[in-house]
Amino acid sequence: MITTTDYLVIALYFAFLVGVGAIFRKFLANTSDYFRGGGKMFWWMTGSSAFMTQFSAWTFIGAASKAYDDGMIIMTIFMANALGFLVNYIWIAPMLRQTRVVTAMQAIRRRLGPGNEQFYTWLQIPIGLVYASIWLNAVGKFFAQAFPQFELTWTIIGVGSVVLAISVVGGAWAVSATDFIQLVLLMLITVVTAVFALSAVGGPVEMVQQLPHESLLGNNISLPALTWIWIAMVFVKQIVSTNSMTNANRYLNARDSKHAKRAAGLAGILFLFGSMIWFIPPLAASVLYPDIAAHLTAEVSRPSELSYVVVAQNLLPTGMLGLLIVGMFAATMSSMDSGLNKNAGFFVMNFYHPVLRKKASERELFIAGIITSVLMGVSIIGIALFLEVLASRNAEVGLFEIMLNFGAMVAVPVAVPIILCLFVKRVPDWAGWSCAIVGVGVALLLRFAIGAEWLEGVLGADLTSREEADYLYSASVFLNVGLATLWFFGTKLFYRGYSAKRKEEVEAFWKDLHRPVANEEMSNELDGPQCRIIGWMASIFGGFMLLLMIVIPNSLAGRGAFLFCGLVLGVIGLALLRGARRADARAKAQH
Repeated sequence: MITTTDYLVIALYFAFLVGVGAIFRKFLANTSDYFRGGGKMFWWMTGSSAFMTQFSAWTFIGAASKAYDDGMIIMTIFMANALGFLVNYIWIAPMLRQTRVVTAMQAIRRRLGPGNEQFYTWLQIPIGLVYASIWLNAVGKFFAQAFPQFELTWTIIGVGSVVLAISVVGGAWAVSATDFIQLVLLMLITVVTAVFALSAVGGPVEMVQQLPHESLLGNNISLPALTWIWIAMVFVKQIVSTNSMTNANRYLNARDSKHAKRAAGLAGILFLFGSMIWFIPPLAASVLYPDIAAHLTAEVSRPSELSYVVVAQNLLPTGMLGLLIVGMFAATMSSMDSGLNKNAGFFVMNFYHPVLRKKASERELFIAGIITSVLMGVSIIGIALFLEVLASRNAEVGLFEIMLNFGAMVAVPVAVPIILCLFVKRVPDWAGWSCAIVGVGVALLLRFAIGAEWLEGVLGADLTSREEADYLYSASVFLNVGLATLWFFGTKLFYRGYSAKRKEEVEAFWKDLHRPVANEEMSNELDGPQCRIIGWMASIFGGFMLLLMIVIPNSLAGRGAFLFCGLVLGVIGLALLRGARRADARAKAQH
């Protein structure tokens, strides 16, 4: 269980994060700095943020539940994320950076006109808020299990408030800077947790042999073909969602096209590596704790969602649970940024400025960004609380199903046209918003007109509850991608060219899209400071880990875990400090 040492680790880390936000506030001179770091970040910062934005505590709650219930099939989603970022690396990431805008919606405006800018702005903001709420709900459950004296409702409010404060104070610079340290810390702690879980279950071979699942595809399967279709559709959905133009913000903060490309490669590698280690603990839990509800201190609607936490509580050395809790918070803070910093940028730069206050000063836009972030943060907390009420009324609907179904019904049809428009030139502007409407309409039609009962009638067989969910997901993705793509290309039949003004805008967009952002375009005055600050952050936290190794009375294995984490952080910190000296030398030579 959690100890006094764990509380100390958590308290120090929160103080550490607040301090980072205050330090990076001096990097904020305008709205570009606040919403995308001024486009001056190195690839390792950009890649960390790209990864952490796609990743969240949902992995250790909703996805862990799927691993506990159905085994290794959960890895499909994260392997698909890795493939999606490979497509980013090859094509999309450099192109998105080369749009040369502050927010993704400005890129959509340049390509598809002001109507689509407003359509996608007001569509993306609620989507971002819902996603962030799902992630906050997940980390709230994690904290509630770790701290049984706190009710889940107040845990969600408290954690959401801390995330809100850090995001608002430091903007994109604070979020991206902490993303890097939190990424390293999270990967280290999850590796340690996986090692202890494997040790407890007798090793990887023993764990696989003892898994209680009916097959590699999981449980409750009467039609294996349906599961294989689900796997294929997961890959389609994740590739589509990771390559949408609405995710341009992942790479707009990179200092040039090469850094954007490397950032995408880093995120892909991290997902490939992570999918092999993140689900070892819940898989081990299905062997070690077949009655997971008996090991919970928090009352939840779906006990398997806390399988990862139970493993950590029972197996990690003293003091390490606090670091894991910090890691979960880190994952959620980065993901909630999608519902705060990015979406606040959409509102301010794509509605408030061009529609309400065309002559607003930089200071006014900056203040509007802060106020919008606060209001969106409060909204996220409220939606997260509503999701918990919804889950308590329907125990069969867990975070895993909510996340996947929401993405299949809404995120996919919205993404299809704004991916295709990066490659197809001659389509009318209305192809964007009309394609999205058709996709969402198809998803709703599927739910109400051709649901699981229809398929059962066609097949003449009853589906299990899991197969019903898999069918709805697979059909949603297939129909959304297929019909939205057909509709998009069908609009070419109605293309009659652009007005003179739009023609000039679109031609400028295509020219920029294929013209690499060179390093020379960006100033380098922040190269040294960003390396130095983050280098000292890593070094200090690494030293703190080594101190914990000495002072906490753990076993040899427990001390080894702290030594491993401390040394890796220390080496990374020293490498960044060395990089800061080289950056300072380059800047001095250029001046």
